Amino acid sequence: MGITKLADLIRSDAPGAVCHKDISDYTGKVIALDTSIVVNQFRAATPSLSPLTGLFFRTLTFLEHDIKPVFVFDGKPPREKTAVLKKRAEAAGRHFPNITGTASSLTKDCLQLLKLLGVPVIQATGDAEAMCAQLVMKGTVDAVASEDMDTLPFGASILIRQLNAKKDRPILCLMPGSTTEARKIFLDTPQIVAPELTWAEPDEEALVGFLCHDNHVKEDRVRRRMEKFRQMRESRREEREKDKAAGRSRQTRMEDFFRVTRKRAQSVEDADSLTSNRKRPKSK
Repeated sequence: MGITKLADLIRSDAPGAVCHKDISDYTGKVIALDTSIVVNQFRAATPSLSPLTGLFFRTLTFLEHDIKPVFVFDGKPPREKTAVLKKRAEAAGRHFPNITGTASSLTKDCLQLLKLLGVPVIQATGDAEAMCAQLVMKGTVDAVASEDMDTLPFGASILIRQLNAKKDRPILCLMPGSTTEARKIFLDTPQIVAPELTWAEPDEEALVGFLCHDNHVKEDRVRRRMEKFRQMRESRREEREKDKAAGRSRQTRMEDFFRVTRKRAQSVEDADSLTSNRKRPKSK
């Protein structure tokens, strides 16, 4: 699936739709992620390790930056995507792609891990990219974070790429709106009822039991990461209290999504359609 060289087309024909940001610019935002893409990233980068470890670390990074992640899981893929799934399966060392939409053992483990981390998950009926796009269109989330450009022709108005905490690596934000006639192909997808999303505190002891005892991750590694997570959360909480007392706010506004912070000097115009009232998710 996807449109060949869509990213190149946007950069050349609509450069004002692209800006570069830091992860801290997304503080306070609700961001949908296609879980399969996150998992495949870790499979490719660290094939000797379980992708559960990468998912654990990446999710804590989002949370300690006060980003609210929403992980979306694929349902049954369309027939046209079989070739792409086969290619991905082969790259991951698997002989058969999952074309039925049934949950694999890894998918079930990811669901359990995210539950213990206290973040919401959504099961799509079809493509996760399509579901992520609809969540943006309905105002349930602020943006989609994905390396797959499909979310744009599916209708997502804001796509974030390279969303991680690596130093000196800018995050790419695209806001193209309607891009090409091919977008119509992607919009014939089932409409959803926007879910109510909730977040909770991570359950450290349950995480240790699941990751270390069941999946053989070293316990001291998990404990150290959880301690760092608590320290960073507390530090950021203190910073927010100081800012509040001084009449300042670090939380970005919707229009800040489109203001260039690095690499490009030209600012990007705000999108009126994205500053309308949106349904805000609840936190526990």
